[in-house]
Parts: sequence; C-alpha cells; structure tokens
Amino acid sequence: MKKQTIWILTILMAVTFLGLLIIQIIYMRNMASMRYEQFTQSVRQSLLGVAVHLEQDETRYFLDEDVPHANATSISTQYFDDQVAQLGGIKFSFTTATGLEGDLTLKGNASEINRLSGENGAGAGKRYRNLQSAYRDRYLYQKGMIDEVILNILSRAGDRPISERADSAKVRKYLRQELDTLGLDVPFEYAVVNQLGTIQYKSPGFKPGSDESDNMFVQTLFPNDATGRYNYLKVYFPTKKDYIFSSISFLVPSFAFTLILLIIFVFTIIVAFRQKKLTEMKNDFINNMTHEFKTPISSISLAAQMLNDQTVRKSPAMLQQISTVINDETKRLRFQVEKVLQMSMFDRQKATLKIEEVDANLAIFNIVNTFKLKVEKYGGHITARLDAMNALVNVDEMHFTNVIFNLLDNAVKYRREDVPLELTVASRDISGERLEVTVADNGIGIRRDDLKKIFDKFYRVSTGNRHDVKGFGLGLAYVKKIVGELGGEISVESEPNIGTKFIIILPLTKN
Repeated sequence: MKKQTIWILTILMAVTFLGLLIIQIIYMRNMASMRYEQFTQSVRQSLLGVAVHLEQDETRYFLDEDVPHANATSISTQYFDDQVAQLGGIKFSFTTATGLEGDLTLKGNASEINRLSGENGAGAGKRYRNLQSAYRDRYLYQKGMIDEVILNILSRAGDRPISERADSAKVRKYLRQELDTLGLDVPFEYAVVNQLGTIQYKSPGFKPGSDESDNMFVQTLFPNDATGRYNYLKVYFPTKKDYIFSSISFLVPSFAFTLILLIIFVFTIIVAFRQKKLTEMKNDFINNMTHEFKTPISSISLAAQMLNDQTVRKSPAMLQQISTVINDETKRLRFQVEKVLQMSMFDRQKATLKIEEVDANLAIFNIVNTFKLKVEKYGGHITARLDAMNALVNVDEMHFTNVIFNLLDNAVKYRREDVPLELTVASRDISGERLEVTVADNGIGIRRDDLKKIFDKFYRVSTGNRHDVKGFGLGLAYVKKIVGELGGEISVESEPNIGTKFIIILPLTKN
C-alpha cells in the first residue's frame, strides 16, 4: 500500500473517530446540564414548600391558642345567647382579607330553627328575623376576632425562638416529604442560620465550612415577619454529582469503547508506518548486503579461476598474492556475516557478555595504534588523549574494542575529501564515578534530521555525492546495543561539514 493511501485512510478515520467523540462529549454535557437545571428547580420548589408548611403550622398554633380563649370570653356578652343557647347550630367557612381560612359554628337546635322559620304570623316572622340578625352579628364579631388573632400573629410570632417555630425534626420531615414528592430520593444535610450567619441548629452531617457553593441552596423562613429578623434554611446534597451523572452513566461505556478504538487505530497506523519503514530499510539492507558480499565473492572467485587456469604460469610470488587475496576477502566476508549474526542475536535475547575489569585507557591506546595505519592510508592523523585518572571499567573487552573500532571506521567512511582526516579518541573522569570516552572527527557531519535515527537498525545516513560508503546500517545499532548492555550511555553531537563527536559514558569499577 502506498504511503499516500495510508495517509488518506488515516486522516478519514481520525476525523471520524474525533467527530464521534466530540458528539458524545457534547451530548453528555447537555444531558448533565439539563439534569442539573432540573435538580436545581426541584430543590428550590421543595424549599419553598417547606417554608409554606412552617408558616401554616405557625398559623395553626396561634389559632389553637387564641381562638378558644376569645370564644370563651364572648359567649355571655352577645345578644343572641338566650335566643340560641338551645339551638343545634349552623357551621360555615370563611376567608379573611389576609388569606387566612377558618371554620365557624353557631350552636342551636336545628328543629327549633326550622319550626320558627315555618310558622305563619308576624310574631314568628319577627322572631326569625331577630335570629337572623343575631347570626349576622355573631359572624361579624367572629370575623373581627380572627382579624385580631392575625394581628397577634404578626406582632408576636417574631419573638418566638426559631427552634420552636421550626424545630429540626419538622424541617427534616417536610424536606423529605417535598423532595420525595418531586422524585428526588437523595440524601441531604441542612442547617438553620440567622442574619449574622450563626447556626441555630444543624443536621449531624452538615459542614459549616463547606465550599460547595454550587451545591448550597438557601430559603428564607417566615419572610413576612414584621420584626425583620430573618432566618434561613441552608441545604446541600452530598451525592448531588452522583445523582446528576447517573443519568448519563450509560454513555460512559460507549465513550470508553470509542476511545479504545481510537487508541487501537492510532497504534495500528503507527505500526503500519513502522512496518513500511522497516520494509524499506530491509530492502536497502538486502541491496547493501548483496553489494558487500558481491565484492569479496568476486575476488575469491577470480583468485580461484586463476589457480585453476593451467595456461597461467604460477610463480611462488603469484601464489602468495592469490593466497593473500583469498585470505583477506574471506576475512572481510566473515566480518560482514558476523555483524549480521550479532544483530540477530541481540534481537532474540539479551547478549551474553564476558564481563571483566578492563583498563579503558590501555584498551583505547591499543586500538589507536592498530587503527593508525588505516587512517594514515587516507592521509589522516589519529590522536589519543587519555586524561582519565581512573579508567577501570567492567566490560567485555572484545565488544568494547569493537565499539571503538566501529566508531573509528565510520569516521574514515564519512571523511571529507577536501581536508585531511583528524581523529581524536579521548577519556576523562566525570562526576558520579563514571568514565567518559569520546571519538571525534572533522568529517562531513550529520544533519539534524538524521541524528535521531542513526542508531536505528538498517538506517544509513545519506552521503550526498559519495558512492564509496558501504555497509548494512548495523554498525551504530550494534554500538548502542553493546553500550546499553554494559550499563552505559551513548550520545552524539554533530554539525554538517564540521565534524561529529560520539560520547560514551561508562560506570567505573566499584572498589
């Protein structure tokens, strides 16, 4: 599949998944907002209902206290007492101008009232009219008496303690009743406070210092008090968030599954790109390997043909030369095969290293002396600056030597043609009981984009017009693998057309 096709599919799927996630988020937010508004309105309505219940209870209290007393003192003073003392009574309801409702009963004998109303004669009619007038006067008196009771309520109610006017048990009862009526089966905590914010009483779970400002609801109690000394009912709901989000809880699995699918999709795309990149790198590796193997195989084949050619006179010097060619090319071929096998071994399992205490300064000195001939062959110069006072490290000497050789070999491969090659291998002590080994050159350098990839397997830095750089792209991957296995770190600094410096940090041997 082409990279362009993969990118198009990636963009389409990403837009689809993101759009689905955004729609789900918006829907969840809207549902939560609607649930919140519904909850708020229901709570406010419930608190208002509690306040109404408390006012009605207070009205009943004063009626029960004052009306019987007023009736007892007034019965003997009215004109019609003698007329209706024996009557069965007439009961009727009334509503005052202030909205107070009540019942009034006028006692008497119902049969006597009916008899009087049915008699003919002026005397009887007059007597009945007098009785009607007496009932009317009685009603007017009772109405005035009730108005007086209402005035007493307005004047005396504010003087009663709030704990008597609205006790805790009554408030809890009315709150629970009103909330249940509106379908809010949620726990709550409450308190009654005065104008100064002093708590008069509270439920056991009420937190005075609660910072849940959006979860605190306030209702004024007895707002019609003439004294102006108001009290407030404060209520908050510990499980408000759970109640609100319970309505959208069924959407959470859907959102989670969509998110998981998005993650899987992203992971799949990343793997696809890596696989494609790996395929390209493997193709380059095969081409490089074929090229690397082709040259020594051709040289060995040519030498073998010369040995088998009976027409060619073979002097001892020629036989020695052919033998040298076969031996060198065989070594070269074996070296390339070993590099491939080494990387294959590291991919399968942890490397098996022969760890021993090695003097890094001595090892580097020997490496520099060995590599000096190759550098001088290209007109270059190599220098060793071994400044480390303590260079004892626990490493596999063979692999450590290969690491330094690989870095030096890369410096030779990527040298500049216009200036002599200058190589420097240095060691120094650094903090934390560690040893720093650097390999620096003045070669073509590495571009910033390539610096992040040079340690990847099969990756080879572009060399521009250079066509003599050979390899599999395994050298630096091998170097990083070995340094990591030895408990060290490796980094690189480079500038194009200035040079490159590899920095290896290894822990020192602990005494």
